[in-house]
Amino acid sequence: MNWFCSQIGAREHYAVPRVLHRAGKLGALYTDFWAGPLVRGFAGATNAKMLRSLSTRFQSDLLDAPIVSWNLRSLFWENRLRKSEAHYGTFAEIGKCFAVNVRDDMDRRRDLNSNSIFFAYDTGALESLELCRERGVRCIVNQMDPNRVEVELVQEEEKQWPDWIRAATVRERPRGLEVPEEYFRRREKEWALADCVVVNSDFCRQALIKQNVPAEKIRIIPLSFESSEPPQGGSPRRSLAKTGDQRPPTSGPLRVLYLGQVILRKGIQYLVEAAKLMEGEPIQFDVVGPVGISESAVASAPMNMKFHGRATRDQTANWYRQSDVFVLPTLSDGFAITQLEALSYGLPVVATPCCGAVVSDGMDGFIVPQRDPAALAKTLQRYLAEPELLEQQSHAAHMKARQFTLDHLAANLQNLETAMQYSAGHASCLAVQAASSRESF
Repeated sequence: MNWFCSQIGAREHYAVPRVLHRAGKLGALYTDFWAGPLVRGFAGATNAKMLRSLSTRFQSDLLDAPIVSWNLRSLFWENRLRKSEAHYGTFAEIGKCFAVNVRDDMDRRRDLNSNSIFFAYDTGALESLELCRERGVRCIVNQMDPNRVEVELVQEEEKQWPDWIRAATVRERPRGLEVPEEYFRRREKEWALADCVVVNSDFCRQALIKQNVPAEKIRIIPLSFESSEPPQGGSPRRSLAKTGDQRPPTSGPLRVLYLGQVILRKGIQYLVEAAKLMEGEPIQFDVVGPVGISESAVASAPMNMKFHGRATRDQTANWYRQSDVFVLPTLSDGFAITQLEALSYGLPVVATPCCGAVVSDGMDGFIVPQRDPAALAKTLQRYLAEPELLEQQSHAAHMKARQFTLDHLAANLQNLETAMQYSAGHASCLAVQAASSRESF
């Protein structure tokens, strides 16, 4: 069967289209921006942050894949989103523009038929799904987050941490999270049109069931991570651990890495509180990612915590290499692929249950309760008190990362394809049986 993938941005680092292209099943990848050789070459010769970021919208595994993108239009979309104060409403509008472009291109295709599968990500799929349903194409929507459940959770946090809310501009008063109803309705229509809704964790599955998505329509497929340039060398802090040799004594403080959006949903407020509980101990917290909290909140962090700002994808490897432990105090994540990235670099992961089920508690990291800075601090203190624990979990982390490769994703997608074929065939048989029954009367 031919698969047609549609995604805005480098979702999951193009894992799904990479897997399908390797299997010879990728009919086309539709994406907003694709960095060809000219873009990548020009980006290397300039310091423009936006261009450098866009230059990473590329994957060497897809070099000869059939790709359709709208680079000039996406620059307009990207700029509009960056300047937008109503982020969610603007993203829904951009999702519609993208889906319309995908629909119009697919409408001209002769190879899009009932023997095809359309795989798209939420918010940027509705209009494309409508065409596919008309063509008898099987449709899959990958829902990346818990939707309303997540928004309500963040709004609760904002009530508890009002001084942490960042204003959209320096002249504005801070405003809480506001999400227009049409944003939710758009996603709900996508779920209704899909034959299958894929989520990446049971946490997300349970949230969608609360929003009346039929449980039998939901399929859990964990994310995968397999870099085209595997980690090599690494920091002296873990370089011997990767070969299974005795770990050398760690010099300097324990380096704890937080990498991602610095926002309330990710639990940064509880990490700051945990860091305060560990002041005076040999530990350093490196917070890497775009800051979405107020300046006063950042200023409230203790001396053992540093905020480094946004990092491009090609810069994150160095942060993993120079760290000892990865921390994910999230309150809501559809999966959090950073867990897999960290494991692949030999970092034990300390996470909450509010994300993809990756960590085996006590083996390659720890699971701690969400919203519990004392439990988080106590867990990190174990690495200080038990140096051998870091070595053991670092080795286990490498082993765990091998369970989330592209080969595992390929097997999951093949199982999904088989299930959808069976479902379609079963439905067809039921229709024939029903027609026969009517004719018999």
